[in-house]
Amino acid sequence: MKASEVKDKTNDQLQDELLKLKKEQFNLRFQGASGQLEKTSRMKAVRRDIARIKTIQRQRVDVTAKG
Repeated sequence: MKASEVKDKTNDQLQDELLKLKKEQFNLRFQGASGQLEKTSRMKAVRRDIARIKTIQRQRVDVTAKG
């Protein structure tokens, strides 16, 4: 997911996407611990997507507070 895609979404859509990614991250960690994880690069991608969403959410809060 690109940052431009994240910026185009509404706050509710971002919250839903964040919840979905956190569930996926939990499942990936579980698979990794049990030795069933095939695509380890997905863990890194999910972690970065979560960070992107949180960054955009934080920027929106800061802009609202200043304006």
